[in-house]
Parts: sequence; C-alpha cells; structure tokens
Amino acid sequence: MISSSVTPGQIRVRVLGGPTALFEYGGLRFLTDPTFDAPGDYQVPGGGLTKTAPPSAVPADLGPIDVVLLSHDEHPDNLDHSGRALLAEVPLTLTTPGGGQRLGGKAKGLADWEPVELDRPGGGTITVTGVPAIHGPGTREEVEPITGQVVGFVLTGEGLPTVYVSGDNASLDVVKQIAERFGPVGTAILFAGAPRFSVLFGGALIVLDSAQTAEAARILGASQVVPVHYDGWAHFTEGRDDLMAAFADAGLIDRLDLGDRGDLGDGG
Repeated sequence: MISSSVTPGQIRVRVLGGPTALFEYGGLRFLTDPTFDAPGDYQVPGGGLTKTAPPSAVPADLGPIDVVLLSHDEHPDNLDHSGRALLAEVPLTLTTPGGGQRLGGKAKGLADWEPVELDRPGGGTITVTGVPAIHGPGTREEVEPITGQVVGFVLTGEGLPTVYVSGDNASLDVVKQIAERFGPVGTAILFAGAPRFSVLFGGALIVLDSAQTAEAARILGASQVVPVHYDGWAHFTEGRDDLMAAFADAGLIDRLDLGDRGDLGDGG
C-alpha cells in the first residue's frame, strides 16, 4: 500500500509536478528545482524539450520559501522562466558551483561533500551538504561536458530525520557513496522518470529509471521515498505506474510515497 501519511522519522512532501517539491524541515521551508511555467516548448542545444502539463500550484500559492535546492540551472525542466523569477524572492538558493556563479546574488554553489549550516527559527541549526550527482551514464568527466554539473543534497539536524534530494542523478554508485556517509536515510526525494534522448549517450538513461529508483531506496535504507521528475514533460519515458510496479517487485511498496498534493500551509 502506498503511503498516504507520514510516521515519525518521515516528513510531509508536497509534490508540485516535474522535479518541484515543497517540504518543511526543522522549521524552514524548502523547494526543489522550481518549474512553474505553463505547458510549452523550450529550445536547448541539440533539440528541444516539451512541457506537457501545468504544475499543481503557482508560487503565489506556496507562501514564503526559505531555501531553494536547485540541482542545476542549465536545463528548463529543472529551472524554467517562472522558477528563475522566483529565485529573486527567496533568501537562499543552493546549487552547483557553476550555477552559483551564473545566478549570482543569493545563490551559493556547493562542491561535493561541502556543508552549509542554516539557522533554525527555534534555535539550533540544519546542515545541508552538497553531494555528487551524475546526469548520465559514465564518469563525471565523461558526462559533465555534455549535460553539465548537477548537485544533490543531504539535510541533517539534531532530532530530525536525514533527508536526501538526489537531483538529476543516473548513478547508483553515487547513491552507494551517499549511503555510506549518511545512511540509513529517513526520506529520499528521488528524481526518476527514465529520461532518454537518442542524441545523448546513444539513448542511455540520463536519470534513474523506476527499477533503479527502487534499488536506490534499498541502498539508502530509506523508510520514505518520494519520487519526482517523472511527469509533466515529454522526455520522461516511465511514470507513476512504472514506479509502483518497480517498488512492488522490489518488495518496497510500503516505502513509496507519491507525495501530498494538498496544502502545506503558508509557513506563517
């Protein structure tokens, strides 16, 4: 049975479509890869991307956001026009080192395993650590010149479950490295969707497919897995039904949480 509510050691995640999710952690409100444009086409080097569905909310519906966790700024399915506009209203955006330089302002790039401490409203701190992600098959040296830098994030804090946000990562070896340092994970927000392009890497996966997402959950020891980045865009080749089948086949269906589509409140 798919989770519909959280238990101790888990967090409530509102999935907004594509890679975009909202959650509260330690009194701060976090948003992943903001994409709020209406459906349409985007030109990118070597071709185009098509957004097929609108988000389930717009920024004005969300209330204040304290931190954006931006896996990368170079692809419109991770940061679109409306998402870029939102960044100006958010106190802090954590992203790749290159993205931090390109975005400037309130954006900060995180290298592999680099931590940043954030003050909690009620006292104490949260640590957000940048972790590796590889946006395609092969080594970073092979992949990054084609698809660019990507960063994932691990959130930790006293008395709080560990949260992992994968970003556009296709490497289970990377997941194993993260599990060795931070596992077991309470909540894993895993980018999935099995996107492929014939012009990239011979059509090989550039983000996890559904079976790999279930395997990542097993490696991490995650008690709650919230998949994102599997709907709303034409280049995703696997969706909700594939994820449910993969987690059922892996005996992990009880860990799968397709995300609260309701209101998390305005943070006030």
